[in-house]
Amino acid sequence: MLTAISISLTATKQVAKQPGQSPLWDIWLGLRRSPSGMVGLCIVLLHICLAVAAPYVVPYDPVEFDTDAIRAAPSAEHLFGTDKLGRDVLTRTLLGGRIALLVTIVGTGLAITWGGLLGITLAYVAGIVDELVMRLVDAILALPRLLILLLIASLFGTDTGVLILGLGFLFGVAVIRIARATTLDFVARDFVLAAYAMGAPRRTIIFRELLPNALDILLVEGALRWSWMLLAFSALSFLGFGVAPPTPDWGLMIANSRDILALAPWATFFPIAAISTLIIGVNLLAGALAKAIGLDRGGGVRV
Repeated sequence: MLTAISISLTATKQVAKQPGQSPLWDIWLGLRRSPSGMVGLCIVLLHICLAVAAPYVVPYDPVEFDTDAIRAAPSAEHLFGTDKLGRDVLTRTLLGGRIALLVTIVGTGLAITWGGLLGITLAYVAGIVDELVMRLVDAILALPRLLILLLIASLFGTDTGVLILGLGFLFGVAVIRIARATTLDFVARDFVLAAYAMGAPRRTIIFRELLPNALDILLVEGALRWSWMLLAFSALSFLGFGVAPPTPDWGLMIANSRDILALAPWATFFPIAAISTLIIGVNLLAGALAKAIGLDRGGGVRV
């Protein structure tokens, strides 16, 4: 579904919005009419609320060892059980979402901001600069994404700031193509030509005329990139290139508990369930956003 929606973004014929319209309000009204979209929104908001409240509601210290409760099954004392070191799985699962959400939300915002602005600018400027940058984009997209992330982590470390910048850069490259293709659909329309004829500077045309018309597409693309970024960040942590232990993190929890899967499956199940539910919620939200702005799964546009 994600691939179909992403491909359809490049083929969308955007309609110029009239002054006074609120595209975000229109999207919200469309989202409210989608049951799956509201379910996705509730799941995402639940994860965010749990991550914010986690430090105040967790029952145990996330790095505290309990040698008397190693690999303890779920019980009234440990609702999600404990791992092979006796650490409370519920505590680490709740706190593990904080770093995942922080890195991926900020990284997604960074990717959409720089990738979207550069794509819109390239569509308007065109010429040799556009050709050179797009060939570079093609070259980067041809490389395995996870391999590039591993290289960045190996060269610059696994600090949270490095992870945000690395993910934001890599996923922003793909946004350039989407933003550029979307802007090309209306860069030669009357409202843009009129602004140019009135002597509006290039920056004004980009930010006041082109960006508002690409905003809804970028919102959907942001939701798609967020779900993929969650998977990429979890994969990095699973491979040991994410946050450093003993910091609670979903991918790291799965990696540390895989050798006791037969003895204590709960230590692996709950972080997997957390990742899965968040990605499902984001995907449902992305699909509803796509329908709200007039995209369908087949790549068409509702007229």
